[in-house]
Amino acid sequence: MSWANVAWSGRRGFTSIKLLVVIAIIGVLIAFRWSALHPADGPYLVGPSAASGADAAPKSEVRSRAAIAAWDTAKPSAEALAPSALAEKSGWISIPLQKTVESFKGDAVLSNGRILIVARKQDMAVEVYSFGPEGAVARARLLLHAASGEPAANLDRVSLVENAKGAGCLEVFYKTAKGAGITAKFRIKKGDVFVQAEPGTSAGRLRVECPSPFVVLPDFFADDIMIAARRILLAATEVPSDNFLLHMTGKGDAIAMCVFEGRQQDVKVTLAGAGEKRTITGSEIDFEDKKIWVAVLEGKQIWHAVDVKADAEGIVPLGWKMPFVAQWRVDFTRTNDLTDSWPLLLQEKKGGDYSKPSWLASEIAQLNVNLNKKRSPTELDSPPYPCWSDHERRGYWQHMENSEDLKFLGPTVLYPLTRVKQTPLDAFTVVDIMRNTLGVGPCEHILDVEGLKFEYKGRATCGVRDLLGPIYQKNQQKQKRAEVDKILNDGLIFVTHIRGRITRYVEFGHKMRAYLAEQKKIHPETGEFLTETDKLVQKIDARVAARASKIKTLAHVAEMNKDFRKNVLDYEGPGRAGKMHEVHQGPGRDR
Repeated sequence: MSWANVAWSGRRGFTSIKLLVVIAIIGVLIAFRWSALHPADGPYLVGPSAASGADAAPKSEVRSRAAIAAWDTAKPSAEALAPSALAEKSGWISIPLQKTVESFKGDAVLSNGRILIVARKQDMAVEVYSFGPEGAVARARLLLHAASGEPAANLDRVSLVENAKGAGCLEVFYKTAKGAGITAKFRIKKGDVFVQAEPGTSAGRLRVECPSPFVVLPDFFADDIMIAARRILLAATEVPSDNFLLHMTGKGDAIAMCVFEGRQQDVKVTLAGAGEKRTITGSEIDFEDKKIWVAVLEGKQIWHAVDVKADAEGIVPLGWKMPFVAQWRVDFTRTNDLTDSWPLLLQEKKGGDYSKPSWLASEIAQLNVNLNKKRSPTELDSPPYPCWSDHERRGYWQHMENSEDLKFLGPTVLYPLTRVKQTPLDAFTVVDIMRNTLGVGPCEHILDVEGLKFEYKGRATCGVRDLLGPIYQKNQQKQKRAEVDKILNDGLIFVTHIRGRITRYVEFGHKMRAYLAEQKKIHPETGEFLTETDKLVQKIDARVAARASKIKTLAHVAEMNKDFRKNVLDYEGPGRAGKMHEVHQGPGRDR
């Protein structure tokens, strides 16, 4: 969604603009810290075929032996099926594998042993259950809306159109209040934890009803957008999303993850209630003639929320223990209401080093942080690291003492972003679901948030220095001359890429400020809100200006590489490693 395409729709429209501005500011911040946090080591690994062993997305056959099973309850139920009814199946008719059914006497039930879906004759939604330690638990309701926006009012009939060992599928036929037909197919595969919704006749939108105190819009390149229900006063709002939305539901024991192929329209989020009881009631996603998946990540403490106090001092326990080792993401709320996302550091043994997993890398980056939990020592003005876990998997956080701009206040949410080598095969993360639904190709497209292709973008400048050091220490510079030359070029490519991103964010800010000034004249009644948003936009220029004196120009880096090739590339004399660092330490320090 570009700034020029943001439509006026009252305060709600400008709320969407404000969220877009937040994304831009976060983008500027991430561009500055990207090189220190994520060395560019080559093509990014974003799909099942890119991983192997314990790093791969969990395989269905390994995780579960439960097969596809379908039943006809024989009698329609006016209420949602209780866990006891789902367990007992009293009076139900089991449908043999390979047999399809044109219509049901009672309600239709389809399960794969991990999730279960129910289409009841006396309801207008497909109900999604997950299986916990005490049996089936209702997690979400899936409702169809016509392309006109009119919701399904009653179920006309349901058919079992696929009933094989590997997958089962229900096709549902609804009527709107005006009598118009809406159809869709709901399919589950063996061992998976998601249901696939494929639009049929007149199906325009899927509403996912899932009461949640928080919704998270994951961003795999920058910071997430985390929405706390109690902070949104509107009954409904539209939010920008890059194909993913997480409903933090239950009592910290379930995440309902929505994955969708369409990207043309924003997601609509609805809310109800007041105060601490206010909840996000559901999300509405346009099909755009494409599939939508709804997954349930089930497990004790699969997500956790805590209110962070601005006056908290020292190290503070999160009151949470990691249920399994993975890369967990921590979404803090800053004092300016922006979301600040951090990977939770991991510690394997007491007194040992801390590691920082990266979903972009094939290996975990070892930080060797000290008791102050410092980030990479090459990063500019590095404050203490804000979140980590100890050897017993207990979580902690602390304020970033050296940065008033990064003080935290309010809700903080944790969830498992992706797996590491120690992640159990039967555990699911957000990236697992992304890989298993969209596949490798779409993921590569989605993770490139600006529409840029995943061409090689060079090597982080600190990585350039770290690669050159061992070569010169071993006096291999002549033998590896071509490699050294490529490393130098990679550093310049990387700096060019990062500076280009910063320039585009600055241009976005200037255009947005002009747009807001124009809207002030057209809609003076929104002046206060637009002024607040304009102040937010101004921070883009402020962020860039604060770093400008510490960042070298592309011409400077190119000249430095030229000097390196002339005076250091073939140098074999004494102190060659020190000479290499002296000439080429600039990019590692001044990005």
